[in-house]
Amino acid sequence: MSDPTVGSLRVSGATLHYEVRGQGPVLLLIPGGTGGAASFDGVVDDLAAACTVVTYDPRGMARSTLDDPEAAQHVAEHADDAFRMLELVSPGEPARVFGASSGAIAALHLLTAHPERLTRVVAHEPPVVEVLPDAAEHRALLARVRETFHAEGLMPAMAVFAAGLAKGGDTVEPKAEPEIPPRAAARAGQTMAGLPYFVGRIVPAFMSYAPDIRRLKESADRLVLAGGQDSPGELPHHATAALAEQLGTELRSFPGGHIGLTTHPREFGEALLKALRA
Repeated sequence: MSDPTVGSLRVSGATLHYEVRGQGPVLLLIPGGTGGAASFDGVVDDLAAACTVVTYDPRGMARSTLDDPEAAQHVAEHADDAFRMLELVSPGEPARVFGASSGAIAALHLLTAHPERLTRVVAHEPPVVEVLPDAAEHRALLARVRETFHAEGLMPAMAVFAAGLAKGGDTVEPKAEPEIPPRAAARAGQTMAGLPYFVGRIVPAFMSYAPDIRRLKESADRLVLAGGQDSPGELPHHATAALAEQLGTELRSFPGGHIGLTTHPREFGEALLKALRA
């Protein structure tokens, strides 16, 4: 990978680690899960050939520290972090944003809060289960995850969570586990270290988030919703498809499944650039 410019940004209640590469129009990448900025390692150089790419670790993840390690997390606060990052690297200038999974939820809120700052937002499989007609069932899932986490620990809670994600939407044939590239596999330690925080505080806050449909409709011409070609039938894809239907927009297909960014990085990066240019 090319050597980035590295810095830290002080925000309310946290200090964010960020990296900047490339030149051209600004593209802010908001990660999901526990991978932080490193989750974009497989695509960042290709993107930096066409854009000024900004990656960062969300508050509480990897190298971005919380003032209060026990602080509750909120989608609006994470979206404001992304806005502060844009103000740092592209003050007052419109920019483009990509978000994956929980990062896509932050990107959606950013679009409703600061539409004037964004020319394009690509949201890949935001698990916005509150848009679904059976949202109450998914609230019950979150409650089971939370109860299992406190009563039995991390891995049993992860098992409950993973089973719930797999059951969303239509029944599909079981798929083989995707092969993880060596660079991504090497991040396993970081992924595991971030799981308690992710399961305990990010999942409950983000998956209970209800997007503002009216405001999203007002900016629908700048929003691209994407789903993995291998993930129909899984809950994040199901929720994203429902959101696209409510907004009257197309659901664009990206390579791989929910973690196509990791399993198909080159193809995923190409699809992202096409979506940004559309």
